[in-house]
Amino acid sequence: MTDQNDRPVVAIDRLTVRYGRTTAVADLTLQVAAGRVYALLGRNGAGKTSILRCLLGQRRTAAGSVRLFGLDAWRHRARLMERVGVVPERGEVPPDMTARRLATLLSALHPTWHGKDFEDRLDRFQIPTNRRFRQLSKGQQRQLSLSLALACRPALLVLDDPTLGLDAVARRELLEELIGDLADHGTTVLVATNDISGIEGVADRIGILHGGVLLLDDDLEAVKARFRRLVVSNRETVQRLREATGERLEVVRSSASGGGYEAVVAWSELPEPTAAMPGSRLEAMSLEDIFVALCGTENGGQP
Repeated sequence: MTDQNDRPVVAIDRLTVRYGRTTAVADLTLQVAAGRVYALLGRNGAGKTSILRCLLGQRRTAAGSVRLFGLDAWRHRARLMERVGVVPERGEVPPDMTARRLATLLSALHPTWHGKDFEDRLDRFQIPTNRRFRQLSKGQQRQLSLSLALACRPALLVLDDPTLGLDAVARRELLEELIGDLADHGTTVLVATNDISGIEGVADRIGILHGGVLLLDDDLEAVKARFRRLVVSNRETVQRLREATGERLEVVRSSASGGGYEAVVAWSELPEPTAAMPGSRLEAMSLEDIFVALCGTENGGQP
C-alpha cells in the first residue's frame, strides 16, 4: 500500500478539456510531488489556464481526472480550496477593497492566516494598506495577491502567469519573495507561465505544453542536460552523427547558419555525440532556447 505522504499533491491523469468542438488540452498526464516547484510552460493559448481551471474545480473535464491531495478537484472543491492559495492571471480582488480590509476578511475565513507575514510582505513591497486595489499599479496588485495567498500558508500554491505585464523590478521582487517563502515553508507550487527566464531560477521540474499537448515533463536539470545546439559543416554530418549513435540522437530543429549547419538535438544516456565526428561541436542551451526550439512556430500557440 502506498504511504499517504508519498501521494502526489497534484495528480492529473489523461486530462482532456474541450470548448465546443475545440480541444484545448488533449490526454495530458502529470504529477506534482509534495515540496516541489512545477512550472508548466507554454505560449499564450497553449492550454495552461484550462488546466488550472480544472485543477481548481472551476471547470469539469471532458475526459480524465484531476486530483488534489488524493481527492477529485471538481467534487471536493470547497474542501480542497481551504488548502490551496491562488494567484490568478487577472486579479479577482474586489477593486474598491484595501489591503487592510482584505486582511480582516481573510483572517476571519482562514484559521491558518498569519497576519505578521502579510504585514511584513506589504512593507517589503511598499504597498499602502489604505489604498483601493484598483488604485494600485499592476505590479502592486500582483504583489498584494501573492501576499494574500501566502499569508494563508497554503499546502499548494497555484500561480497563473504571475509576472505577466510586470516591469523588470516588480518581476524580480515577486520571484524573490516566492523563492524566500519556498525556502522557509517548503510550499508545493504549480506555476503556469511563459516567463521562461524568470521561472528558471525557481522551478525544479518543468512541463512544456504546446497546442494542448504536453511535449516534455522532466526535472529541469535533466532537460538542460539533454538538449544541445549542434554546429556542423553540413546537413549530411548530422545524419552521420545519428548513425554513429545508433539513431538515438533526436533532431528537434535544424537550419543553415553562417555557411554551416545548426541543429537542436536531444539524447539520453549517451556520451557526447560529437566525439564520433571531429569538427562538430555542441553548445549548451538555456531553458528559453530549448522552449523556443520545441514551441517556436510562425503561427504560435493554439487559441
